[in-house]
Parts: sequence; structure tokens; C-alpha cells
Amino acid sequence: MISGTAFFLERQQNIIHMSISLKNLLVPSKSLEVEYPGMPDFKVQVAFLSRETLQTIRKKSTKTSFKNRQPVEELNDDLFLELYVKNAIKGWDGLKLKYLEQLVPVDLTDQDLEAELEYSEENSLYLMKNSTNFDSFISEQVTDLGNFSANK
Repeated sequence: MISGTAFFLERQQNIIHMSISLKNLLVPSKSLEVEYPGMPDFKVQVAFLSRETLQTIRKKSTKTSFKNRQPVEELNDDLFLELYVKNAIKGWDGLKLKYLEQLVPVDLTDQDLEAELEYSEENSLYLMKNSTNFDSFISEQVTDLGNFSANK
């Protein structure tokens, strides 16, 4: 029979020998569904954007040119937003046309207000470009690690 102290030391040795690499635990992307505030049934599928992903988007959107023989970085805002939306928004459900009026100026004459605007990358890009509230909401969601925690 092993004494309590001997068992504890043996157990400690097992833990010490287990080597866990954070690199192997990291996931490149994680997504979840969030409900847009004040719009029942409008749920957006968003992906967590890590620092590395944001840097990659920025790098792809930046062009280096030379002015007076000095390198100058110029950010292409349109390309940045396009890549950001493609990485951050993975889909949505329940975006009724009547909700659009709360997000962007639209003409819904002769439209069924209960009809839904289907998700597409193009629709999500236009919504991000034209709705400060939607843009802010998405930006808060995709960079808040707490949203993607298993303990939430």
C-alpha cells in the first residue's frame, strides 16, 4: 500500500511529465450565434477575430508606396471592411425588413415587412457600411473573448 505522501509525490511527477502546448490548444476560429438587441429573432452568426486575424486583414488591406523616397503605408478602407465582414459575419437569420428601418434608411414601399432579408456577404457588407449601430454591435461581439468562452 502506498502512503499518502508517496502517492502525492507520484501524482505530482505524472503532472510534471504531461506537457501541454498552448499552440496545440488554440483554434484558428470560433463562432457563435448572438441576438441583435431590440430585434427579436434576428440572430447573427459571428466569429471571434483574434489579434493575428485582425493583423492579417490589416496587412492585406495595406499598400506601401513611396513619397519623397520614404515608405508610406496606405490602408484601403474598403478592402479592409470587405475582409473584416467576410471573417466576422458568418450568417444571420430573422432579419425582417421592418428591422431594417431601425438600422439604415430604406424604402420599403410595397414590401412585406415580415419578409426576411437573406444573408449574403454582399448584404452584410452593405449593412456594415451603412449602419453605424450594426457595425458597432458586430465589432463589440467579435473581439469580446468572453462571448466565445465555454463557461458562458
